[in-house]
Amino acid sequence: MRAAVLLPLLLAACGTGDPPPGATSAGEAQALNEAAAMLDANSVEANAVGIDGDNEDGAQ
Repeated sequence: MRAAVLLPLLLAACGTGDPPPGATSAGEAQALNEAAAMLDANSVEANAVGIDGDNEDGAQ
């Protein structure tokens, strides 16, 4: 019975809240999200791009 009470307390003490090595921090995640939003805002819709078949330099 005593072990059932202590086990959750011991497991809760294991987590430090620090991200594991190689993980992104909260600031890095926010910067990545902002960069993705900028790229999305500047992107061209795939259906808006067409192939004319004409090359400017004449090479094929």
